[in-house]
Amino acid sequence: MRYVHAGYMAVILAVLVGQSDAAEPTLTLVTEEFMVDSGDPGIQLYVRNEHPADMTHVPPEHTLLYMHGGTQPSEATFDVALDGVSWMDFIAGHGWDVYLMDAREYGGSTRSPEFAQPDATEAPIVSTDTKVRDAGAVIDFILNRRGASKINLLGWSYGTVVFAAYAADHPDRVSKLVLYAPVWCAQLCTFEPRAAKSGADAPGPQMGFMVEAPMADARNRLQNGVPYGRREELLPPDWFAAWWDAALKTDPVGAKKTKPMVRAPAGIDQDYTDYWNQGRSYYDPRKIMTQTLVVVGDMDLVTPSSGARALHESLENSADRQIVEIKDASHVVMLEKNRMSLFEAVQQFLDASQVHQ
Repeated sequence: MRYVHAGYMAVILAVLVGQSDAAEPTLTLVTEEFMVDSGDPGIQLYVRNEHPADMTHVPPEHTLLYMHGGTQPSEATFDVALDGVSWMDFIAGHGWDVYLMDAREYGGSTRSPEFAQPDATEAPIVSTDTKVRDAGAVIDFILNRRGASKINLLGWSYGTVVFAAYAADHPDRVSKLVLYAPVWCAQLCTFEPRAAKSGADAPGPQMGFMVEAPMADARNRLQNGVPYGRREELLPPDWFAAWWDAALKTDPVGAKKTKPMVRAPAGIDQDYTDYWNQGRSYYDPRKIMTQTLVVVGDMDLVTPSSGARALHESLENSADRQIVEIKDASHVVMLEKNRMSLFEAVQQFLDASQVHQ
């Protein structure tokens, strides 16, 4: 196994998980940050870990890693405290060793010089291939750090593609897999090995542009499917502002633009063209052997429930496949009023006993 170096930064935070109907008794949580070697020269990956302060030994298979979507880093969705608790806090508060990661060009991970330019129109491609490699480097680091052989993976939006692809190729290293708001084809979705990409990223004029998301555009895109009259009901203005502030803090250059925005590389746009829009899956779902939970919001038109159900059916070799549809929920239910329904469904799946084939 390749050795991955991580630079320990600090124990930066001790928080109390507030009590709720679903939360366990209050625990003190400790947060640590690391920069993990990606394996490519000069590229390091930001990793955040949260666990109970009194955790002296990580229970077997109680370590989880979260992966962000295509347009924002993990800390802007997984660790935004609303009503005093983030999703990361919630899982760690149940006695888990919880991590989040940023792929390169996102959040605290290495960014290219192009991203330092406020008027940049192009940036290096960060394709799905690259994100899977970055995920593998972080998983190696975590398993080596904890002396473990397996990890649980939780992906949101395009992060589901990254983690599903990893789980398909490394069934011996994944305990459980959670695919929340999963990307899938609009109609029939097939896997064609001959169409699978390989090789390094190569920037091109059609796929080298950044994705830029001003505040209003972000709400319209992420809550697509929610009637306009209910958008602020599900995601109140103060919660939306808290998320937007957290997202802008991860992109200081974008935050200083005349119209503040969060920027991300657009490499996956080409993968959408080559795969999902052509009715092809990037990974073979039949190779996923681990227990898998598919979760989707009933109002989500970014990754609709029809696609989630089709993906669930395609996981024919999973040791145990489950699907949950969250009522009155959009693509970002983890930031909405009904987020506890999501948290509880995922926690129940994670805490349940392992099922073996």
